[in-house]
Amino acid sequence: MKSYLAPDQLSGFENYKYSAKDTSPLSNYVMHPFWNTVVKLCPRKVAPNVLTFVGFLFTVANFVILSVYDPYYYASSEEPPGSSYPLVPDWIWLVCAMNHFLAHTLDGIDGKQARRTGTSGPLGELFDHGLDSWTSFFIPACVWSMFGRADYSISPFRFYFVLWNVLTTFYISHFEKYLTKVLFLPWGYDVSQIVILTMYLVTGIYGSHVWKFEFYGIKSGVIFEGAMYLGSLGSSLPMSFYNIYRSYKDETGKMLGFKEAFRPLFTLVLFFILSYVWTVESPNGILEAQPRLYMYLIGTVFANINCRLIVSQMSNTRCEFINWLLFPFSLTVILALLFPSIEMYLLIALTVLATLAHLHYGICVVRQMCAHFNIKCFLIKDRGD
Repeated sequence: MKSYLAPDQLSGFENYKYSAKDTSPLSNYVMHPFWNTVVKLCPRKVAPNVLTFVGFLFTVANFVILSVYDPYYYASSEEPPGSSYPLVPDWIWLVCAMNHFLAHTLDGIDGKQARRTGTSGPLGELFDHGLDSWTSFFIPACVWSMFGRADYSISPFRFYFVLWNVLTTFYISHFEKYLTKVLFLPWGYDVSQIVILTMYLVTGIYGSHVWKFEFYGIKSGVIFEGAMYLGSLGSSLPMSFYNIYRSYKDETGKMLGFKEAFRPLFTLVLFFILSYVWTVESPNGILEAQPRLYMYLIGTVFANINCRLIVSQMSNTRCEFINWLLFPFSLTVILALLFPSIEMYLLIALTVLATLAHLHYGICVVRQMCAHFNIKCFLIKDRGD
């Protein structure tokens, strides 16, 4: 087993204390009371990480199902150029609604199950937020299928920026905790989950054509696009930067200097630049030709970058300057531009590499944490041990 966690990171986890603030009215007055009731239905012998992992798998299941029925995001479009694609069956959207509801619910009760069973610890939070790093790609990638990529919707290129908007917002929330030592839970998260659940249900009942409309001349897909930007640029990001500002003003955060404070942003900015260059310079129009696979690659590399930030933030250690996956990513971009005939094969190869590398990182980190704290990830240790 490869040791990804250095000794100072493991010792940092020993001293870690969870600190979060949730001021959302929806969360405090609706979701938490609901989850407090639901968690009582869960047997005490079920480990919290089992709930976290199963919830994550429901989200992945939605992406896999929609990838089968709508591989190129044309199923909800009126007239895809050159060929026709069958609509996603209405019952599939209802399945997606159920999976989304279960994923959100399990994500809401895993921490409560940990406190209920006396198994709270840094592994649970790392496991939860680590999987959320990947989920931040899967959820918007599924939502776009309801609109498609033509007529009343937006192009893959515009959705590429919507996805980066979501990923950046998620990253900044952990960058915020890296500097302030407090996780400020955004108001928009639970709101967005309820809205998406409602959208799945509406699509399942009325069909995807329900989204073929214009409101004051603005197409439905553009409204969806605007809502995604509004949620981050109008709410989440301003609050994150304000909280960082207050932590420096009140001297409650880590009080890092300018260079050290912005160190975690280097990898993210470089990753965006590399992906943007590949997107706009691709000789085969890689984003247009393989939107799901290409954006899955971006989501997977991002998840690895964000997980490493979470490890640094929780262990109170210095964040890495650059993620090693950007080296094969850079090489792939260069080769794709030089040898257009193998671009698709390069995309597949890099996607497989990124997936295996991220899974290997996650599995090894979890096993290291379990060995260090003498616990099991998916089992509640017998109190008699």
